Amino acid sequence: MTEPASDQRIVVVDDDHAMRLSCRQILAGMGHPVEVFADGAQGLAGVTALQPALVVLDLKMPGLSGLDVLRRLHEIDPTVVVVVITGYATIDTAIEAMKAGAYDFLPKPFSPDELRIIVARGLERRRLQREARAHEVESEMTKRRFVSFVSHQLKSPLAAIHQYLDLLLRLADAPQVAARRREWIERCLARSNEMRELIDAWLTLSRIESDRLAERREPVALVPLLARLLDAQRERAEEAAVVLRLDAPEGEDAGEPLAVGGDPGCVAVLFENLIDNAIKYNHAGGAVTIAVQPLAGEAVVEVRDTGAGIGAAALPRLFDEFYRAPGTRAVGGTGLGLAICRRIVGEMGGAIEVESEVGSGSTFRVRLPALVPAVAGGMP
Repeated sequence: MTEPASDQRIVVVDDDHAMRLSCRQILAGMGHPVEVFADGAQGLAGVTALQPALVVLDLKMPGLSGLDVLRRLHEIDPTVVVVVITGYATIDTAIEAMKAGAYDFLPKPFSPDELRIIVARGLERRRLQREARAHEVESEMTKRRFVSFVSHQLKSPLAAIHQYLDLLLRLADAPQVAARRREWIERCLARSNEMRELIDAWLTLSRIESDRLAERREPVALVPLLARLLDAQRERAEEAAVVLRLDAPEGEDAGEPLAVGGDPGCVAVLFENLIDNAIKYNHAGGAVTIAVQPLAGEAVVEVRDTGAGIGAAALPRLFDEFYRAPGTRAVGGTGLGLAICRRIVGEMGGAIEVESEVGSGSTFRVRLPALVPAVAGGMP
């Protein structure tokens, strides 16, 4: 992607005409828009108007000194990169310039290549800093949206629970209460379960974002874990008339188990979310198949369902926080499950992808680095 001209523009401030001309030729030859100024006052005015990415600044100039200009530059634009040049280079002046905010220090005379290298490094540093800042801003906005969303989602079931409990309290002796008590209590339980699921998802995301997932790394044998998760979901699957299958490598129990390194709880959350979705978005008479296999140093787990499938337009956003594919809102859920899956897989150094066709079901494929067992008596 081509960067905007403002992210490549350079300003040169130097009272030496030959130096200004030389710098202009070298930097323009690199493809940068370049403007030159003969003193500090003109340079400050030029930076204010042009908002360059980088300034090449002479320290020794009549009138406004280079150090004064340097200090004011960062008041105009805290992100601007400043390369200081001078023919009177000493360690003390270099230290003073760095303390005032200079990116680097280039003593005169210097070669064209020295200037090119230092300018290229300075612009790359600025680009990385701006990307990091943009990521921080986006992360902060996401957190605010997340808190707002969770607050709203918690408020609705809480209000419903309060309403039902209030009715039970105020109408305790009314004849119609006995007939409806069970219904109202069941509704309270259902809504409180929604709140619990949302809070669990929130805590899981918070744990991943705080990098606490990386604190615990231990072997997790996949086939036994997946078998337990399927057993836990079997009653629910039977109620939905969905068949659950586990397709594991032959001899798994006899040989070294296929394992990955991670937090066992988070690995369980990862596949629990995928299995839960595969049942939830399936149809009566459908099936969910969990296929596990080692492949080129990875553990590959596929969760396949025979449900309604996902439209091509929804696939790119499927792992976004809060995103719900069209036609799925009536099923319920927090809209966070797949986002959590992607975060967990990313923290473990793996990848997750989806293939789907409307009317034919979906396949979620997780690739995780497999743990290689040590060879007895030798090197791992």
